[in-house]
This record gives sequence, structure tokens and C-alpha cells, in this order.
Amino acid sequence: MPLHRQHWFEGWRLFAVLAATLIALAVWIAAMRQFEVDGVRMVIRFTARTSLALYCLAFSAGALARLWSNGWTRWLRRNRRHIGLSFATSHAIHAVAIACFAATAPADFMAATSVASYAFGGIGYACIMAMSATSFDRAAAALGPRRWRILHLACGYYLWFQFMVSFGKRIPDMPVYALFLLPLLAVMALRMIAMASAPTPRTAQAG
Repeated sequence: MPLHRQHWFEGWRLFAVLAATLIALAVWIAAMRQFEVDGVRMVIRFTARTSLALYCLAFSAGALARLWSNGWTRWLRRNRRHIGLSFATSHAIHAVAIACFAATAPADFMAATSVASYAFGGIGYACIMAMSATSFDRAAAALGPRRWRILHLACGYYLWFQFMVSFGKRIPDMPVYALFLLPLLAVMALRMIAMASAPTPRTAQAG
């Protein structure tokens, strides 16, 4: 029975459950404050954190499966595409909440943002859209394996950097935000260890 459930809860079913849950929670959080500015800002913070969690799962899936191959890590690697699309959904809700914040409290929005945040955030969203668009088989095949890998690695590492900056800049005012850097550092460490442990072409040929 557990194996059957694991096979059921993956792929597009996994994505549908995660996306529906994210949307429902975002609406519920905003509704708790009558969809006013405080509720919108709570949704922004909530989706920033769910995006971080989903990103870390997707970006570490391959490294985890290589270093510790077990049922859970293999499941995670099989479903990293759909977890990545769930991350894109979370960040899309994040963008909608930011737009609502700008519309309902323009003065507060201008005080909380800068030209740099527009630029770096815009690049981040461009990366998310590019990765999402090429997460489907036909688009990936049209792009080709080498270019697909370059695109997803470059965008993945850029998003890692952006998360580090976005959460890190809040540490002086709220030291608890240092905790959000720990999963990001763990993801990078896992990827570096996995790359270092990968066999070189000569070693693989000899084996």
C-alpha cells in the first residue's frame, strides 16, 4: 500500500495538489485580514518561504539521489520537474501579491523596493519562466540536451544567489532570517559534494 501511494502521489497529481494547496493557503491568509494590505504582505512573506522550500527540493534532487540513493531521494529526483513547476506557481502567486501590494499601498510599496530589486527580481522571473517553459518534453527536445542543461544550471544558480541576497539583506533588522540561509547553503554543499564525487570520464571508462 505505501508503494502504491508513492506512485500515485507524483507527476502531475503532485503538482496539482501542491498548486491547489498554495493557492488555497494564499487566499486564506489574505482573507484573514480582509484582503487588506497587511494580508497581502503576509501572502508575500508566505510565498517567499514556500518558494524557497520548493526551490531547494528541486535544485538538490539530483545531488541527493546521487549521494544517498533510496526510495525518497529517487522519488524526489523523478518529480523534480513537477516540484520545480510548483515552485514557479508559488512565485507566480508571490508576483500577484506584490502587484496587489503596489496597487493598494503605492507609497509603502515604493519605500520597500528599489531599482535594484526591480532589475534583479525581473531577471529572476525571467529565469523562472525560461525554466518552466523548457520543463516540457517538446520544448526540452527542441532546445537540445546541452543547451537545456546550461539554461537550467545558469538559472538555478542565479535563483540561489537571489534567494541568498533577498533573505540575507533582512538579517541586520531580523536576525531570524539567517535560518533561511541554512537550506540554501546545504543545497550548495550537496551539489558541490555530488559534483566532486562524480566519476571523471577516464575513471568511468576504466570502470
